[in-house]
Amino acid sequence: MTQPAMRAFAAVDLGASGGRVMRGLVGAGDLRVQEVHRFPNRPVPVRGTLYWDILGLYREVLAGLRATGPVASIGIDSWAVDYGLLDADGELLGNPVHYRDARTDKVSREVVERIGAEVLYERNGLQFLPFNTIFQLAADTRLAPAATVLLIPDLLSYWLTGELGAEYTNASTTGLLDVRTRRWSASLRQAVGLPASLLPPLRAPGEPAGEWEGVPVTAVGSHDTASAVVAVPADGDAFAYISCGTWSLVGVELPEPVLTAGSRAANFTNEGGVDGTIRFLRNVMGLWPVQECVREWDVPLDGLLAEAARLPRRTVLDVDDPVFLPPGNMPERIARWCRAAGEPVPRTPAETVRSILDGLAVAHRKAIEQAQALSGRAVDVVHMVGGGSRNELLCRLTADECGLPVVAGPAEATTIGNVLVQARAAGDLHGSLADLRALVRRSQPLRRYEPR
Repeated sequence: MTQPAMRAFAAVDLGASGGRVMRGLVGAGDLRVQEVHRFPNRPVPVRGTLYWDILGLYREVLAGLRATGPVASIGIDSWAVDYGLLDADGELLGNPVHYRDARTDKVSREVVERIGAEVLYERNGLQFLPFNTIFQLAADTRLAPAATVLLIPDLLSYWLTGELGAEYTNASTTGLLDVRTRRWSASLRQAVGLPASLLPPLRAPGEPAGEWEGVPVTAVGSHDTASAVVAVPADGDAFAYISCGTWSLVGVELPEPVLTAGSRAANFTNEGGVDGTIRFLRNVMGLWPVQECVREWDVPLDGLLAEAARLPRRTVLDVDDPVFLPPGNMPERIARWCRAAGEPVPRTPAETVRSILDGLAVAHRKAIEQAQALSGRAVDVVHMVGGGSRNELLCRLTADECGLPVVAGPAEATTIGNVLVQARAAGDLHGSLADLRALVRRSQPLRRYEPR
């Protein structure tokens, strides 16, 4: 008997260090993803400001889409908070500034003092991060001629389609969205002096976003973590997730935000998810320190991980210390931190990697324990998705530290979640998040790590 044909969908997935255009195939209870085009994402420092090369990224996105072949639709996701400004003619007012740029260091505190930390959290529900969009806009000197602000995936979608819009899950990371009403907050916008016209109309995941050369463009969970959480292969709701890459996003999925004083003090965030869910989570530094060290050492990571796995725990790095946020000279900053903290200074690259991963496992445990205590949601399994799920040592250390099984995979969760939302919008899939996740469990390779 002839198998039903699988339909193809294009997923554009942009991360802080690189981007891909992926081809997802959906049909007959199966789901597959294939990489079509991969490219680096290299920020560019100019006269003391760190910019994204957004035109270079768009060029690579176009090259990937043209290489993908016929598809039923296109979806775009990326990192959060960063944006482009358009003038009244729809032209870009300079390159978007990188969230690791130092321009918000003082402004973020000034905005918090002006609005009040309690009021700010009660309205937007977000973890305090100095690079949240609300603080970036308050620091931006280019606003006078600006007519519209578009987050990165919305900007690329606009260039493809000519249609303006702000996808909800990414808009929820800006600090300008009311976490209860799930609409733009007039009071927060006014507090930083932004006109209402600057913020485009909101779109929900699954809604149409225009067409590119006759191909529908569909709004997905355009914050990459929102797409990744769609693809968490959970069975039930008693799970925590870790979307692990440059950052580790650690949390639980809830129907409503948690806006208590304890949640604010713990620096937990309430970000919008697909199908009206709330991603109650905490940003942990993730694999960024490892990536920066490997870049400086210019050695393969696999060998370092194998050596690090044979080492005992010696140094536990506080990966959330802000000293590790900027790029450059990471091994020396780690050594300085260890000396100041009274921790043994790593003597080899493998010891440095082990200290980072031990610290990251501890940070994962603390965030999961806090998420349970603050939300009242009990957890009996941890799902690690994203590129970090391929790191066997990190998965084992996290399972041991948490005292919970860790289910690793899919590594391509963001792409899979992107494709799932597109396929459901196109009518190729049906049902709730639970139904989409059941397909992930059936079709994707997963590995379970039991705590020791």
